[in-house]
Amino acid sequence: MKKTSSLAGLLQSGLIFSFVNFLTGLGNLAFQAVVVKHLPGDGQYGDANSAISGFLPLLSLASLVATFAITHYIAHFHTMKDHDRLQGLILGCRKFLFRLTVVGSILLVIVIKPLSNFFNYNENVMLVTMLCALLGLWSAYVTALCQGLSWFKRLALIGFLSMVLRMAFGIGVTLRWPTAETMVLATAFSLLANLIILFWRKDLKLPGKPVSPWGREFVHYLVVSAACVVGSYCFMQGDYLIAKKFLPNGDNDAYNVARQLAGALPTTVAPLLTVFFTSRSGSRGGNALAEQMKLIGIYVVGLLTGAGLLYLLREFCVWVIWRKRSPEAEMMIGQLALPMVFIGLLQAVAYWALASRWSRITLLYGALGGLYWLVLFLRGRSVETLLPTMCLATGTALVILFLAWFITMRRHRPASQT
Repeated sequence: MKKTSSLAGLLQSGLIFSFVNFLTGLGNLAFQAVVVKHLPGDGQYGDANSAISGFLPLLSLASLVATFAITHYIAHFHTMKDHDRLQGLILGCRKFLFRLTVVGSILLVIVIKPLSNFFNYNENVMLVTMLCALLGLWSAYVTALCQGLSWFKRLALIGFLSMVLRMAFGIGVTLRWPTAETMVLATAFSLLANLIILFWRKDLKLPGKPVSPWGREFVHYLVVSAACVVGSYCFMQGDYLIAKKFLPNGDNDAYNVARQLAGALPTTVAPLLTVFFTSRSGSRGGNALAEQMKLIGIYVVGLLTGAGLLYLLREFCVWVIWRKRSPEAEMMIGQLALPMVFIGLLQAVAYWALASRWSRITLLYGALGGLYWLVLFLRGRSVETLLPTMCLATGTALVILFLAWFITMRRHRPASQT
């Protein structure tokens, strides 16, 4: 009875997390709608949005890999109710993340200048992006703890508070000095929402000695987590940098408007994958599998429904952000909706494989993501070539990954049913 209640709570957490994330997404779009019309029409919106959505995640890849690996490791012992081992691991992972964050901060300062030059960011945008990335590295620590301990409602609260802080900064500062730099600074300011974890510090004060997570299992999972995170970045965010490097300012602005709206499709339902991943990392059979399938079903339905609504309302959605008609952005949304659905499905298969410890599938996903970004880099030199290439490449990658997943699923069926 207690286990059934726990599984029902899992589904409830996923739905609540997704609903709050949807509200947070609406708030972030409202921020863009308020700010964008005040930016100069010389490509500053494209610069700011690609820095936030493409450049910043690139600088945070190492912390995301560690977060994924630690989430799996902590979630396993949390689900198994191994309290003593869990306490030691949490303390040990804190030390590991602290050291990683220090090293990551140093490396970030070293690499940001050559990367900024390569993707054509000016020095001011580079500096504020560096500040934002440094804050993001430290906030990843909070995310790792919340995910590993299944604090999904608290994660939802942090995300919502982050949106409120971003909107407040946008109204108070960005509207007065409307530039790409202040738009990026609004994102940096929003990361201060992670400080709310100080109110829960008593829940994190655990007795005992730190237990190092390092071992064959953790190293193995760190490698496959890297493949999953890099693959997700290449599929979901890497195209922002392609557009920034190759598209003219006007086309880049229109692309970022369309891409921001289309990218909201997988982002809005992504919390369901977060809950699914944490659950499957700890349990992969019995009643837990049934609840996990419900989460995936809701995820797919939400993804497809959102794509249909976005396509039908694309003119209105573009007007909400730009306060004017943009046939270019509307056309781009029509061509981006399908690739975003493919990317959302790719992420679902990858999360399933990662949580199930199907390493070959996860490594394949990472390789497909890297190949996808390389193809875009070689062929995406204009809007006319970038958008069709995205659709063809994501569709092909989905077919390959799904076939590999299906074959592996059939092989593991007896084990998953026990």
